[in-house]
Amino acid sequence: MPLVAIIYVLLCLLVGVLGRERRSMGLWGWFFFSLLLTPLVGAITLLLLGPVAPPPQR
Repeated sequence: MPLVAIIYVLLCLLVGVLGRERRSMGLWGWFFFSLLLTPLVGAITLLLLGPVAPPPQR
């Protein structure tokens, strides 16, 4: 059972790493979002939100 918990937390951390540059919540925001709602929901949400547009260049 501890192995399942470790894998779950690592998957949450992976979602956090993937979301750190995509939206304003950052790494820890996405980590806790995934921890609360499962990593699958976090990953699907990231995919649905899409990438952040880069700031306009001068």
